[in-house]
Amino acid sequence: MTLAPTFILLQVVPDLDTGGAEQTTLDVARAVVQAGGRALVATRGGRMTDRLKADGGEVILLPMSSKNPLVMLANALALIRIIRQCGVQVIHARSRAPAFSALWAARATGIPFIATYHGVYKARSALKRWYNAVMTRGDLVIANSDYTRDHVLAEHGLDPEHVVTIPRGVDLARFDPAKVTKARLGRLRALWGLDATEARPVFLLAGRLTRIKGHLTIIDAVARLKARGRDVLVLFAGDDQGRSAYRQEVQTAIETAGLSQHIRRVGHCDDMPAACLLADVALLPTLVPESFGRAAVEPQVMGRPVIASAHGGTTETVVDGQTGWLVAPGDADAWAQAMDHAASLGRRRLRAMGKRGSERARRLYSNETMCAATLEVYSRLLAGGHKRR
Repeated sequence: MTLAPTFILLQVVPDLDTGGAEQTTLDVARAVVQAGGRALVATRGGRMTDRLKADGGEVILLPMSSKNPLVMLANALALIRIIRQCGVQVIHARSRAPAFSALWAARATGIPFIATYHGVYKARSALKRWYNAVMTRGDLVIANSDYTRDHVLAEHGLDPEHVVTIPRGVDLARFDPAKVTKARLGRLRALWGLDATEARPVFLLAGRLTRIKGHLTIIDAVARLKARGRDVLVLFAGDDQGRSAYRQEVQTAIETAGLSQHIRRVGHCDDMPAACLLADVALLPTLVPESFGRAAVEPQVMGRPVIASAHGGTTETVVDGQTGWLVAPGDADAWAQAMDHAASLGRRRLRAMGKRGSERARRLYSNETMCAATLEVYSRLLAGGHKRR
């Protein structure tokens, strides 16, 4: 899609460190620039900032992660100035705290406001439900999966026409097995201390070190596999983002179970395509439902089967028994059985399953599809479609 050269998008996101919302922010910014528009991102910043700039996006540093009402008001005033000075035509929020500032700025300037529901937010009180509902107060809500859309409709009672599903996408040019060189694989093996002749089945759990990602379930499952005589290697790729207590809890659990030779924490990874190829199977043992679960889609694009928790968006992206397996969340014995079954298939049959998953994921979850649908939403909003009365 080609946008008018005068089209200017402003996205607001708390930070640009890591995560699905952050990656989608970069993806859409790049698509806007490639389509001839201008892409601004208001954010606290982070390690992904340089990538945004390299793609032609423009960073506006503001404390968008703050939940302090006075800071949020100051952010709104700053956004109003930016909208007027730059001629912004659409403002797109990707998280709740910055969404308040973005909504106020949009109403003050009269431009369309939309928000993407990137997660299923908990609401144990009327106040929290009101806070979450800021994501639904604009001209349109984008849900990143049908699971998320169903939640938004049930939680907020919106008109179904006001909520559109646009699944997250994967950069197929970046996640292309043919482009991952032996040198890249070698560098990552050296960094992670992996033997190129590793004969054991290798499982990859990619995600930040936080309890909801299910690391402790996998530690328990691997202990059960070891007791059965099954020898595997599991890689935990992701940093703790300040959760040092949980990081230590994970490490202590590994050592207490005598699994130091079976489970390895390798830290943050900047080359996920190569990481996928170093593994035989990817793991997504989340204890709470993922709204979409990019960590289940990226390995499939790279030709690797996935074992994922049977809830949330992963029930849409993983076809049980065909492109991977869906397992009860938190059930260590069930996870041990699934991992044992995957290991028993051998690499040849795992690769055949991975090929089926790759074909499906590339067809349904490409960046091009996601970005084209998002830019179409912008165009319709500017043409007066979906405008809330």
